Amino acid sequence: MAEEKGGTWGFFPEESFSSWGSYVKALGQTRTRLADRLMARSVDDAELNEVRARSQHEMKKTLTWWDLIWFGMGAVIGAGIFVLTGLEAKQDAGPAVILSYVVSGVSAMLSVFCYTEFAVEIPVAGGSFAYLRVELGDFVAFIAAGNIILEYVIGGAAVARAWTSYFATLLGHHPDQFRVIVHSLAPDYNHLDPIAVAVTAIIGIIASLSTKASSRLNYVASIVHLAVIVFVIAAGLSKADTQNYADFAPYGPRGIFKASAVLFFAYVGFDAVSTMAEETKNPARDVPIGLVGSMSVTTLLYCLMALTLCLMQNYKTIDSDAPFSIAFGSVGMSWAKYIVAFGALKGMTTVLLVSAVGQARYLTHISRTHMIPPWFALVNKRTGTPVNATIAMLAATAVIAFFTSLSILSNLLSISTLFIFMLVAVALLVRRYYAAGQTNRTDQTKFIAFMVLILGSSVATAVYWATSTGWVAFCVTVPIWFLGTLGLAVFVPQARAPKLWGVPLVPWLPSASIAVNIFLLGSIDKKSFMRFGVWTAFLLVYYFFVGLHASYDTAKASEQGKLNSRVEEGQSSKPALVDSSN
Repeated sequence: MAEEKGGTWGFFPEESFSSWGSYVKALGQTRTRLADRLMARSVDDAELNEVRARSQHEMKKTLTWWDLIWFGMGAVIGAGIFVLTGLEAKQDAGPAVILSYVVSGVSAMLSVFCYTEFAVEIPVAGGSFAYLRVELGDFVAFIAAGNIILEYVIGGAAVARAWTSYFATLLGHHPDQFRVIVHSLAPDYNHLDPIAVAVTAIIGIIASLSTKASSRLNYVASIVHLAVIVFVIAAGLSKADTQNYADFAPYGPRGIFKASAVLFFAYVGFDAVSTMAEETKNPARDVPIGLVGSMSVTTLLYCLMALTLCLMQNYKTIDSDAPFSIAFGSVGMSWAKYIVAFGALKGMTTVLLVSAVGQARYLTHISRTHMIPPWFALVNKRTGTPVNATIAMLAATAVIAFFTSLSILSNLLSISTLFIFMLVAVALLVRRYYAAGQTNRTDQTKFIAFMVLILGSSVATAVYWATSTGWVAFCVTVPIWFLGTLGLAVFVPQARAPKLWGVPLVPWLPSASIAVNIFLLGSIDKKSFMRFGVWTAFLLVYYFFVGLHASYDTAKASEQGKLNSRVEEGQSSKPALVDSSN
Protein backbone atom coordinates (compact mmCIF):
# COMPACT_ATOMS: atom_id res chain seq x y z
CA MET A 1 0.00 0.00 0.00
CA ALA A 2 1.21 3.48 -0.76
CA GLU A 3 2.79 5.70 1.84
CA GLU A 4 1.98 9.34 2.40
CA LYS A 5 3.89 11.31 -0.24
CA GLY A 6 3.89 14.93 -1.18
CA GLY A 7 1.30 15.76 1.46
CA THR A 8 -1.31 13.44 -0.07
CA TRP A 9 -2.55 10.37 1.72
CA GLY A 10 -2.27 7.02 0.03
CA PHE A 11 -5.46 4.98 -0.14
CA PHE A 12 -4.31 2.56 2.61
CA PRO A 13 -1.35 4.23 4.36
CA GLU A 14 -1.48 2.17 7.58
CA GLU A 15 1.26 -0.27 8.62
CA SER A 16 -1.07 -3.29 8.54
CA PHE A 17 -1.52 -2.85 4.77
CA SER A 18 2.09 -2.11 3.85
CA SER A 19 2.57 -5.70 2.61
CA TRP A 20 0.73 -9.01 2.46
CA GLY A 21 2.88 -10.26 5.33
CA SER A 22 1.90 -7.30 7.50
CA TYR A 23 -1.77 -7.81 6.65
CA VAL A 24 -1.70 -11.52 7.52
CA LYS A 25 0.03 -10.65 10.80
CA ALA A 26 -2.64 -8.04 11.54
CA LEU A 27 -5.43 -10.54 10.86
CA GLY A 28 -3.79 -12.90 13.35
CA GLN A 29 -4.10 -10.18 15.98
CA THR A 30 -7.80 -9.47 15.27
CA ARG A 31 -9.01 -10.66 18.68
CA THR A 32 -6.45 -8.59 20.57
CA ARG A 33 -7.05 -5.52 18.45
CA LEU A 34 -10.82 -5.85 18.78
CA ALA A 35 -10.50 -5.99 22.57
CA ASP A 36 -8.40 -2.82 22.41
CA ARG A 37 -10.75 -0.92 20.09
CA LEU A 38 -14.16 -2.25 21.16
CA MET A 39 -14.79 0.29 23.91
CA ALA A 40 -12.02 2.79 23.11
CA ARG A 41 -13.55 6.24 23.47
CA SER A 42 -12.37 9.45 21.93
CA VAL A 43 -12.51 12.83 23.72
CA ASP A 44 -13.84 16.20 22.64
CA ASP A 45 -10.42 17.75 22.17
CA ALA A 46 -9.19 14.94 19.93
CA GLU A 47 -12.23 15.26 17.64
CA LEU A 48 -11.92 19.05 17.50
CA ASN A 49 -8.19 19.20 16.81
CA GLU A 50 -6.22 16.06 16.08
CA VAL A 51 -8.83 14.17 14.05
CA ARG A 52 -9.99 17.25 12.17
CA ALA A 53 -6.40 18.14 11.27
CA ARG A 54 -6.13 14.94 9.22
CA SER A 55 -8.08 16.64 6.44
CA GLN A 56 -4.98 18.83 5.85
CA HIS A 57 -7.08 21.96 5.24
CA GLU A 58 -9.79 23.63 7.30
CA MET A 59 -13.39 23.88 6.17
CA LYS A 60 -14.45 27.51 5.84
CA LYS A 61 -16.64 28.95 8.62
CA THR A 62 -19.26 30.76 6.56
CA LEU A 63 -22.64 29.69 7.98
CA THR A 64 -24.98 31.42 10.45
CA TRP A 65 -28.19 30.33 12.21
CA TRP A 66 -30.16 31.78 9.30
CA ASP A 67 -28.31 29.49 6.88
CA LEU A 68 -28.87 26.50 9.17
CA ILE A 69 -32.62 27.09 9.45
CA TRP A 70 -32.96 27.09 5.68
CA PHE A 71 -30.60 24.13 5.37
CA GLY A 72 -32.78 22.29 7.91
CA MET A 73 -35.99 22.98 6.02
CA GLY A 74 -34.28 22.25 2.70
CA ALA A 75 -33.03 18.92 4.04
CA VAL A 76 -36.41 17.78 5.29
CA ILE A 77 -39.26 19.22 3.21
CA GLY A 78 -39.20 17.18 0.02
CA ALA A 79 -40.87 14.21 -1.61
CA GLY A 80 -42.13 12.76 1.66
CA ILE A 81 -44.86 15.31 2.34
CA PHE A 82 -46.12 15.29 -1.26
CA VAL A 83 -46.31 11.49 -1.60
CA LEU A 84 -46.45 9.76 1.78
CA THR A 85 -49.21 11.95 3.25
CA GLY A 86 -51.82 10.61 0.84
CA LEU A 87 -50.56 7.03 0.99
CA GLU A 88 -50.69 6.85 4.80
CA ALA A 89 -54.00 8.71 5.05
CA LYS A 90 -55.58 6.20 2.68
CA GLN A 91 -54.00 2.99 3.98
CA ASP A 92 -53.27 3.45 7.68
CA ALA A 93 -54.51 6.57 9.44
CA GLY A 94 -57.36 8.34 7.63
CA PRO A 95 -57.73 12.04 8.52
CA ALA A 96 -55.88 11.22 11.77
CA VAL A 97 -52.72 11.29 9.64
CA ILE A 98 -52.26 14.76 11.14
CA LEU A 99 -51.72 13.04 14.52
CA SER A 100 -49.24 10.70 12.86
CA TYR A 101 -47.25 13.73 11.77
CA VAL A 102 -47.42 15.10 15.31
CA VAL A 103 -46.05 11.83 16.75
CA SER A 104 -43.25 11.70 14.17
CA GLY A 105 -42.55 15.38 14.74
CA VAL A 106 -42.30 14.91 18.52
CA SER A 107 -39.87 12.03 18.00
CA ALA A 108 -37.80 14.13 15.59
CA MET A 109 -37.85 17.15 17.92
CA LEU A 110 -36.65 15.09 20.88
CA SER A 111 -33.76 13.87 18.73
CA VAL A 112 -33.07 17.43 17.58
CA PHE A 113 -32.55 18.54 21.16
CA CYS A 114 -30.16 15.64 21.80
CA TYR A 115 -28.19 16.59 18.70
CA THR A 116 -27.91 20.26 19.67
CA GLU A 117 -25.79 19.70 22.79
CA PHE A 118 -23.33 17.50 20.92
CA ALA A 119 -23.17 19.79 17.88
CA VAL A 120 -22.42 22.80 20.09
CA GLU A 121 -19.70 21.11 22.16
CA ILE A 122 -18.22 18.95 19.39
CA PRO A 123 -18.71 21.10 16.25
CA VAL A 124 -17.14 18.77 13.71
CA ALA A 125 -18.27 17.38 10.36
CA GLY A 126 -18.82 13.87 11.70
CA GLY A 127 -22.19 14.52 13.28
CA SER A 128 -23.55 11.49 15.15
CA PHE A 129 -20.45 9.44 14.25
CA ALA A 130 -18.22 11.82 16.22
CA TYR A 131 -20.69 12.02 19.13
CA LEU A 132 -20.94 8.25 19.43
CA ARG A 133 -17.15 7.82 19.22
CA VAL A 134 -16.75 10.10 22.19
CA GLU A 135 -19.41 8.49 24.37
CA LEU A 136 -20.02 4.90 23.16
CA GLY A 137 -16.72 4.05 21.49
CA ASP A 138 -15.29 3.23 18.06
CA PHE A 139 -17.21 0.05 17.37
CA VAL A 140 -20.74 1.38 18.03
CA ALA A 141 -19.90 4.59 16.17
CA PHE A 142 -18.76 2.68 13.09
CA ILE A 143 -21.89 0.49 12.92
CA ALA A 144 -24.07 3.55 13.41
CA ALA A 145 -22.22 5.59 10.81
CA GLY A 146 -22.41 2.81 8.24
CA ASN A 147 -26.17 2.74 8.59
CA ILE A 148 -26.65 6.50 8.44
CA ILE A 149 -24.53 6.70 5.28
CA LEU A 150 -26.62 3.96 3.70
CA GLU A 151 -29.74 5.94 4.57
CA TYR A 152 -28.28 9.03 2.92
CA VAL A 153 -27.38 7.15 -0.25
CA ILE A 154 -30.69 5.30 -0.53
CA GLY A 155 -32.68 8.38 0.46
CA GLY A 156 -30.83 10.47 -2.12
CA ALA A 157 -31.44 7.84 -4.79
CA ALA A 158 -35.15 7.71 -3.92
CA VAL A 159 -35.44 11.49 -4.17
CA ALA A 160 -33.52 11.54 -7.46
CA ARG A 161 -35.93 8.98 -8.94
CA ALA A 162 -38.89 10.98 -7.66
CA TRP A 163 -37.34 14.13 -9.18
CA THR A 164 -37.66 12.54 -12.61
CA SER A 165 -41.29 11.61 -11.95
CA TYR A 166 -42.30 15.13 -10.90
CA PHE A 167 -40.30 16.67 -13.74
CA ALA A 168 -42.24 14.49 -16.20
CA THR A 169 -45.54 15.49 -14.56
CA LEU A 170 -44.63 19.16 -14.81
CA LEU A 171 -44.09 18.74 -18.56
CA GLY A 172 -47.26 16.70 -19.00
CA HIS A 173 -45.59 13.33 -19.62
CA HIS A 174 -45.54 9.93 -17.95
CA PRO A 175 -42.29 9.33 -15.99
CA ASP A 176 -41.45 6.20 -18.02
CA GLN A 177 -41.18 8.39 -21.11
CA PHE A 178 -38.07 9.89 -19.53
CA ARG A 179 -36.53 6.53 -18.63
CA VAL A 180 -34.81 3.79 -20.64
CA ILE A 181 -36.53 0.42 -20.24
CA VAL A 182 -34.24 -2.61 -20.61
CA HIS A 183 -36.40 -5.75 -20.68
CA SER A 184 -33.46 -8.10 -20.11
CA LEU A 185 -33.00 -6.78 -16.56
CA ALA A 186 -35.12 -7.68 -13.52
CA PRO A 187 -38.45 -5.79 -13.37
CA ASP A 188 -37.54 -3.63 -10.37
CA TYR A 189 -34.19 -2.64 -11.90
CA ASN A 190 -34.90 -2.25 -15.62
CA HIS A 191 -36.28 1.31 -15.71
CA LEU A 192 -32.97 3.13 -16.13
CA ASP A 193 -33.10 6.78 -15.09
CA PRO A 194 -30.43 8.97 -16.77
CA ILE A 195 -32.16 12.18 -15.59
CA ALA A 196 -31.70 11.10 -11.95
CA VAL A 197 -27.99 10.59 -12.65
CA ALA A 198 -27.68 13.99 -14.35
CA VAL A 199 -29.44 15.81 -11.49
CA THR A 200 -27.24 14.04 -8.94
CA ALA A 201 -24.11 15.05 -10.89
CA ILE A 202 -25.16 18.72 -11.05
CA ILE A 203 -25.92 18.72 -7.33
CA GLY A 204 -22.49 17.17 -6.71
CA ILE A 205 -20.73 19.95 -8.62
CA ILE A 206 -22.55 22.66 -6.66
CA ALA A 207 -21.89 20.96 -3.30
CA SER A 208 -18.19 20.55 -4.14
CA LEU A 209 -17.60 24.15 -5.18
CA SER A 210 -18.76 26.00 -2.07
CA THR A 211 -20.78 25.40 1.07
CA LYS A 212 -21.85 29.04 1.14
CA ALA A 213 -22.95 28.89 -2.51
CA SER A 214 -24.90 25.71 -1.68
CA SER A 215 -26.50 27.60 1.20
CA ARG A 216 -27.54 30.48 -1.06
CA LEU A 217 -29.01 28.16 -3.68
CA ASN A 218 -30.84 26.22 -0.96
CA TYR A 219 -32.07 29.51 0.51
CA VAL A 220 -33.59 30.70 -2.78
CA ALA A 221 -35.06 27.31 -3.69
CA SER A 222 -36.53 26.88 -0.20
CA ILE A 223 -38.24 30.26 -0.34
CA VAL A 224 -39.89 29.30 -3.64
CA HIS A 225 -40.81 25.91 -2.19
CA LEU A 226 -42.26 27.52 0.93
CA ALA A 227 -44.36 29.87 -1.20
CA VAL A 228 -45.78 26.86 -3.09
CA ILE A 229 -46.62 25.10 0.19
CA VAL A 230 -48.40 28.22 1.46
CA PHE A 231 -50.36 28.30 -1.81
CA VAL A 232 -51.32 24.63 -1.46
CA ILE A 233 -52.54 25.18 2.10
CA ALA A 234 -54.44 28.41 1.34
CA ALA A 235 -56.02 27.20 -1.91
CA GLY A 236 -56.81 23.79 -0.48
CA LEU A 237 -58.48 25.11 2.67
CA SER A 238 -60.67 27.36 0.50
CA LYS A 239 -62.19 24.11 -0.83
CA ALA A 240 -62.42 22.40 2.57
CA ASP A 241 -65.35 20.13 3.42
CA THR A 242 -65.57 19.32 7.13
CA GLN A 243 -67.66 16.21 6.34
CA ASN A 244 -64.44 14.58 5.18
CA TYR A 245 -63.33 14.63 8.83
CA ALA A 246 -66.47 12.86 10.10
CA ASP A 247 -64.63 9.53 10.32
CA PHE A 248 -61.46 10.91 11.91
CA ALA A 249 -59.52 7.78 12.92
CA PRO A 250 -60.97 4.84 10.95
CA TYR A 251 -57.98 2.57 11.62
CA GLY A 252 -57.66 3.39 15.32
CA PRO A 253 -54.51 4.17 17.35
CA ARG A 254 -52.52 1.38 15.70
CA GLY A 255 -53.07 2.93 12.31
CA ILE A 256 -51.90 6.30 13.62
CA PHE A 257 -48.66 4.90 15.02
CA LYS A 258 -48.05 2.66 12.02
CA ALA A 259 -48.33 5.73 9.79
CA SER A 260 -45.99 7.62 12.14
CA ALA A 261 -43.22 5.09 11.58
CA VAL A 262 -43.54 5.52 7.82
CA LEU A 263 -43.97 9.29 7.94
CA PHE A 264 -40.80 9.61 9.97
CA PHE A 265 -39.12 9.46 6.55
CA ALA A 266 -40.57 12.92 5.92
CA TYR A 267 -38.41 14.24 8.80
CA VAL A 268 -35.22 12.42 7.86
CA GLY A 269 -32.40 14.78 6.94
CA PHE A 270 -32.31 17.28 9.79
CA ASP A 271 -29.19 15.61 11.21
CA ALA A 272 -27.34 16.91 8.14
CA VAL A 273 -27.45 20.32 9.83
CA SER A 274 -25.36 19.00 12.73
CA THR A 275 -22.61 17.97 10.28
CA MET A 276 -22.29 21.64 9.28
CA ALA A 277 -21.35 22.78 12.79
CA GLU A 278 -17.68 22.76 11.75
CA GLU A 279 -18.49 25.41 9.14
CA THR A 280 -20.67 27.53 11.45
CA LYS A 281 -19.41 30.86 12.74
CA ASN A 282 -20.92 30.58 16.23
CA PRO A 283 -22.02 26.97 16.91
CA ALA A 284 -23.15 27.65 20.50
CA ARG A 285 -25.80 30.08 19.28
CA ASP A 286 -26.42 29.11 15.67
CA VAL A 287 -26.79 25.31 15.87
CA PRO A 288 -29.63 25.18 18.47
CA ILE A 289 -31.50 27.97 16.71
CA GLY A 290 -31.00 26.36 13.30
CA LEU A 291 -32.04 22.85 14.33
CA VAL A 292 -34.97 23.68 16.63
CA GLY A 293 -36.20 26.51 14.39
CA SER A 294 -36.22 24.48 11.19
CA MET A 295 -37.89 21.48 12.83
CA SER A 296 -40.61 23.63 14.43
CA VAL A 297 -41.51 25.25 11.11
CA THR A 298 -41.37 21.91 9.28
CA THR A 299 -43.68 20.15 11.75
CA LEU A 300 -46.22 22.98 11.56
CA LEU A 301 -46.22 22.92 7.74
CA TYR A 302 -46.57 19.12 7.63
CA CYS A 303 -49.59 19.18 9.92
CA LEU A 304 -51.23 21.95 7.89
CA MET A 305 -50.58 20.06 4.65
CA ALA A 306 -52.09 16.87 6.06
CA LEU A 307 -55.10 18.80 7.39
CA THR A 308 -55.61 20.45 4.00
CA LEU A 309 -55.47 17.22 2.00
CA CYS A 310 -57.99 15.38 4.16
CA LEU A 311 -60.37 18.35 4.21
CA MET A 312 -60.27 18.60 0.40
CA GLN A 313 -60.96 14.93 -0.30
CA ASN A 314 -62.34 11.92 1.54
CA TYR A 315 -59.46 9.73 2.68
CA LYS A 316 -60.93 6.70 0.85
CA THR A 317 -60.58 8.40 -2.53
CA ILE A 318 -57.13 9.97 -2.04
CA ASP A 319 -54.68 9.01 -4.79
CA SER A 320 -51.62 7.19 -3.44
CA ASP A 321 -49.19 8.41 -6.11
CA ALA A 322 -50.12 12.07 -6.60
CA PRO A 323 -52.44 12.91 -3.68
CA PHE A 324 -52.38 16.72 -3.84
CA SER A 325 -52.59 16.94 -7.63
CA ILE A 326 -55.62 14.64 -7.77
CA ALA A 327 -57.22 16.35 -4.77
CA PHE A 328 -57.08 19.74 -6.52
CA GLY A 329 -58.56 18.13 -9.62
CA SER A 330 -61.44 16.71 -7.55
CA VAL A 331 -62.42 20.20 -6.41
CA GLY A 332 -62.23 21.77 -9.88
CA MET A 333 -58.68 23.15 -9.69
CA SER A 334 -56.82 20.83 -12.07
CA TRP A 335 -54.46 23.65 -13.11
CA ALA A 336 -53.03 23.61 -9.58
CA LYS A 337 -51.35 20.24 -10.16
CA TYR A 338 -48.62 22.01 -12.12
CA ILE A 339 -47.91 24.30 -9.17
CA VAL A 340 -47.83 21.27 -6.88
CA ALA A 341 -45.40 19.47 -9.21
CA PHE A 342 -43.21 22.58 -9.41
CA GLY A 343 -43.16 22.92 -5.63
CA ALA A 344 -42.33 19.26 -5.13
CA LEU A 345 -39.54 19.55 -7.71
CA LYS A 346 -38.04 22.51 -5.87
CA GLY A 347 -38.32 20.67 -2.57
CA MET A 348 -36.59 17.57 -3.85
CA THR A 349 -33.79 19.67 -5.33
CA THR A 350 -33.02 21.21 -1.95
CA VAL A 351 -33.23 17.79 -0.26
CA LEU A 352 -30.67 16.44 -2.73
CA LEU A 353 -28.40 19.43 -2.19
CA VAL A 354 -28.44 19.38 1.61
CA SER A 355 -28.16 15.60 1.61
CA ALA A 356 -25.08 15.86 -0.62
CA VAL A 357 -23.48 18.35 1.75
CA GLY A 358 -24.35 16.34 4.87
CA GLN A 359 -23.40 12.86 3.68
CA ALA A 360 -20.02 14.05 2.41
CA ARG A 361 -19.20 15.46 5.84
CA TYR A 362 -20.15 12.22 7.54
CA LEU A 363 -17.84 10.33 5.20
CA THR A 364 -15.09 12.91 5.72
CA HIS A 365 -15.01 12.50 9.49
CA ILE A 366 -15.23 8.71 9.36
CA SER A 367 -12.24 8.62 7.03
CA ARG A 368 -10.33 10.96 9.35
CA THR A 369 -10.29 8.07 11.83
CA HIS A 370 -8.98 5.75 9.04
CA MET A 371 -11.92 3.35 9.49
CA ILE A 372 -12.26 3.94 5.77
CA PRO A 373 -9.40 5.18 3.53
CA PRO A 374 -8.24 8.68 4.58
CA TRP A 375 -8.26 9.80 0.94
CA PHE A 376 -11.94 10.58 1.47
CA ALA A 377 -11.07 12.98 4.32
CA LEU A 378 -9.13 15.45 2.20
CA VAL A 379 -10.52 18.98 2.11
CA ASN A 380 -9.82 20.95 -1.05
CA LYS A 381 -7.61 23.95 -0.28
CA ARG A 382 -9.33 26.25 -2.77
CA THR A 383 -12.99 25.41 -2.15
CA GLY A 384 -12.74 24.46 1.53
CA THR A 385 -15.03 21.48 0.85
CA PRO A 386 -14.49 17.69 1.02
CA VAL A 387 -14.51 17.13 -2.74
CA ASN A 388 -13.42 13.46 -2.68
CA ALA A 389 -16.11 12.46 -0.18
CA THR A 390 -18.77 14.43 -2.05
CA ILE A 391 -17.96 12.76 -5.39
CA ALA A 392 -17.78 9.28 -3.87
CA MET A 393 -21.10 9.52 -2.05
CA LEU A 394 -22.96 11.02 -5.00
CA ALA A 395 -21.47 8.47 -7.39
CA ALA A 396 -22.95 5.70 -5.20
CA THR A 397 -26.26 7.59 -5.07
CA ALA A 398 -26.31 8.00 -8.87
CA VAL A 399 -25.62 4.30 -9.54
CA ILE A 400 -28.45 3.19 -7.24
CA ALA A 401 -30.82 5.85 -8.63
CA PHE A 402 -30.02 4.77 -12.21
CA PHE A 403 -31.13 1.17 -11.74
CA THR A 404 -33.41 0.82 -8.72
CA SER A 405 -37.14 1.56 -8.68
CA LEU A 406 -38.62 3.98 -6.17
CA SER A 407 -40.80 1.25 -4.66
CA ILE A 408 -37.72 -0.79 -3.71
CA LEU A 409 -35.88 2.23 -2.32
CA SER A 410 -38.82 3.43 -0.25
CA ASN A 411 -38.87 0.11 1.63
CA LEU A 412 -35.27 0.58 2.79
CA LEU A 413 -35.52 3.86 4.69
CA SER A 414 -36.47 4.91 8.31
CA ILE A 415 -35.15 2.00 10.42
CA SER A 416 -31.47 3.02 10.45
CA THR A 417 -32.34 6.62 11.19
CA LEU A 418 -34.49 5.71 14.20
CA PHE A 419 -31.68 3.43 15.38
CA ILE A 420 -29.12 6.25 15.12
CA PHE A 421 -31.35 8.77 16.90
CA MET A 422 -31.89 6.29 19.73
CA LEU A 423 -28.13 5.80 20.08
CA VAL A 424 -27.51 9.57 20.17
CA ALA A 425 -30.01 9.89 23.05
CA VAL A 426 -28.21 7.07 24.89
CA ALA A 427 -24.89 8.80 24.24
CA LEU A 428 -26.23 12.05 25.71
CA LEU A 429 -27.19 10.28 28.95
CA VAL A 430 -23.75 8.67 29.06
CA ARG A 431 -22.18 12.09 28.52
CA ARG A 432 -24.12 13.64 31.41
CA TYR A 433 -23.90 10.78 33.91
CA TYR A 434 -20.59 9.06 33.25
CA ALA A 435 -17.11 10.59 33.10
CA ALA A 436 -14.11 8.26 32.84
CA GLY A 437 -11.89 8.55 35.91
CA GLN A 438 -14.45 10.65 37.79
CA THR A 439 -17.64 8.62 38.21
CA ASN A 440 -17.25 6.24 41.15
CA ARG A 441 -18.15 2.57 40.91
CA THR A 442 -21.39 2.90 42.89
CA ASP A 443 -22.77 5.66 40.67
CA GLN A 444 -21.60 3.78 37.58
CA THR A 445 -23.46 0.65 38.69
CA LYS A 446 -26.64 2.62 39.42
CA PHE A 447 -26.39 4.36 36.05
CA ILE A 448 -26.06 1.06 34.19
CA ALA A 449 -28.98 -0.45 36.12
CA PHE A 450 -31.32 2.44 35.36
CA MET A 451 -30.25 2.48 31.70
CA VAL A 452 -31.06 -1.24 31.47
CA LEU A 453 -34.53 -0.48 32.85
CA ILE A 454 -35.07 2.35 30.35
CA LEU A 455 -33.84 0.38 27.33
CA GLY A 456 -35.39 -2.93 28.38
CA SER A 457 -38.84 -1.45 29.05
CA SER A 458 -38.72 0.51 25.77
CA VAL A 459 -37.85 -2.62 23.78
CA ALA A 460 -40.53 -4.64 25.59
CA THR A 461 -43.13 -1.96 24.82
CA ALA A 462 -42.19 -1.95 21.13
CA VAL A 463 -42.17 -5.76 20.85
CA TYR A 464 -45.53 -6.05 22.58
CA TRP A 465 -46.97 -3.39 20.30
CA ALA A 466 -45.67 -5.22 17.22
CA THR A 467 -46.82 -8.69 18.24
CA SER A 468 -50.03 -8.21 20.20
CA THR A 469 -53.33 -6.37 19.97
CA GLY A 470 -53.72 -6.05 23.73
CA TRP A 471 -52.85 -3.26 26.16
CA VAL A 472 -52.25 -4.97 29.51
CA ALA A 473 -48.46 -5.23 29.21
CA PHE A 474 -48.18 -1.47 28.69
CA CYS A 475 -49.35 -1.07 32.31
CA VAL A 476 -46.10 -2.79 33.28
CA THR A 477 -43.55 -1.64 30.69
CA VAL A 478 -44.41 2.07 30.74
CA PRO A 479 -44.19 2.40 34.57
CA ILE A 480 -40.83 0.56 34.48
CA TRP A 481 -39.57 3.13 31.95
CA PHE A 482 -40.85 5.91 34.20
CA LEU A 483 -39.19 4.44 37.31
CA GLY A 484 -35.92 3.91 35.45
CA THR A 485 -35.86 7.54 34.33
CA LEU A 486 -36.92 8.77 37.78
CA GLY A 487 -34.19 6.69 39.40
CA LEU A 488 -31.63 8.20 37.07
CA ALA A 489 -32.83 11.70 37.92
CA VAL A 490 -32.92 11.16 41.70
CA PHE A 491 -30.20 8.67 42.58
CA VAL A 492 -27.39 9.31 40.08
CA PRO A 493 -25.54 12.65 40.18
CA GLN A 494 -24.67 14.23 36.85
CA ALA A 495 -20.96 13.82 36.20
CA ARG A 496 -20.64 16.60 33.64
CA ALA A 497 -22.49 19.85 33.04
CA PRO A 498 -22.81 21.29 29.52
CA LYS A 499 -20.30 24.02 28.75
CA LEU A 500 -22.21 26.23 26.33
CA TRP A 501 -25.65 24.77 25.62
CA GLY A 502 -27.47 22.02 27.45
CA VAL A 503 -30.45 19.91 26.57
CA PRO A 504 -33.29 20.79 28.99
CA LEU A 505 -35.10 18.27 31.22
CA VAL A 506 -32.30 15.71 31.42
CA PRO A 507 -32.76 12.75 31.87
CA TRP A 508 -36.46 12.94 30.92
CA LEU A 509 -36.07 14.36 27.41
CA PRO A 510 -33.36 11.96 26.14
CA SER A 511 -35.08 9.04 27.90
CA ALA A 512 -38.33 9.93 26.13
CA SER A 513 -36.40 10.10 22.85
CA ILE A 514 -35.10 6.57 23.44
CA ALA A 515 -38.59 5.27 24.23
CA VAL A 516 -40.32 6.95 21.27
CA ASN A 517 -37.68 5.96 18.71
CA ILE A 518 -37.68 2.33 19.84
CA PHE A 519 -41.48 2.32 19.88
CA LEU A 520 -41.60 3.53 16.27
CA LEU A 521 -39.09 0.80 15.36
CA GLY A 522 -41.73 -1.66 16.54
CA SER A 523 -44.07 -0.39 13.81
CA ILE A 524 -41.65 -0.97 10.92
CA ASP A 525 -42.05 -3.85 8.50
CA LYS A 526 -40.06 -7.08 8.51
CA LYS A 527 -38.23 -6.36 5.24
CA SER A 528 -36.64 -3.25 6.70
CA PHE A 529 -35.26 -5.25 9.61
CA MET A 530 -33.92 -7.85 7.19
CA ARG A 531 -32.15 -5.10 5.24
CA PHE A 532 -30.80 -3.68 8.49
CA GLY A 533 -29.40 -7.09 9.43
CA VAL A 534 -27.81 -7.75 6.02
CA TRP A 535 -26.16 -4.34 5.85
CA THR A 536 -24.93 -4.56 9.45
CA ALA A 537 -23.42 -7.97 8.67
CA PHE A 538 -21.59 -6.43 5.70
CA LEU A 539 -20.29 -3.64 7.95
CA LEU A 540 -18.99 -6.18 10.45
CA VAL A 541 -17.11 -8.07 7.73
CA TYR A 542 -15.52 -4.84 6.51
CA TYR A 543 -14.69 -3.76 10.06
CA PHE A 544 -12.97 -7.02 11.01
CA PHE A 545 -10.95 -7.25 7.78
CA VAL A 546 -10.14 -3.57 7.15
CA GLY A 547 -11.55 -0.88 9.42
CA LEU A 548 -10.41 -2.39 12.72
CA HIS A 549 -6.78 -2.72 11.64
CA ALA A 550 -6.58 0.70 9.99
CA SER A 551 -8.07 2.50 12.99
CA TYR A 552 -5.89 0.45 15.38
CA ASP A 553 -2.70 1.45 13.54
CA THR A 554 -3.79 5.08 13.44
CA ALA A 555 -4.58 5.17 17.15
CA LYS A 556 -1.29 3.55 18.11
CA ALA A 557 0.69 5.87 15.84
CA SER A 558 -1.05 8.84 17.40
CA GLU A 559 -0.32 7.56 20.92
CA GLN A 560 3.33 7.08 20.01
CA GLY A 561 3.52 10.59 18.61
CA LYS A 562 2.11 12.04 21.82
CA LEU A 563 4.50 9.92 23.89
CA ASN A 564 7.50 11.16 21.88
CA SER A 565 6.28 14.73 22.27
CA ARG A 566 6.07 14.35 26.06
CA VAL A 567 9.57 12.86 26.22
CA GLU A 568 11.01 15.69 24.08
CA GLU A 569 9.42 18.23 26.39
CA GLY A 570 10.91 16.52 29.46
CA GLN A 571 7.55 15.28 30.78
CA SER A 572 6.68 11.86 32.12
CA SER A 573 6.69 9.15 29.49
CA LYS A 574 3.86 7.29 31.21
CA PRO A 575 0.93 6.87 28.77
CA ALA A 576 -2.34 8.60 29.49
CA LEU A 577 -5.11 6.46 30.94
CA VAL A 578 -7.81 7.83 28.64
CA ASP A 579 -7.55 6.96 24.98
CA SER A 580 -8.03 10.23 23.11
CA SER A 581 -6.48 9.13 19.87
CA ASN A 582 -9.32 7.36 18.15
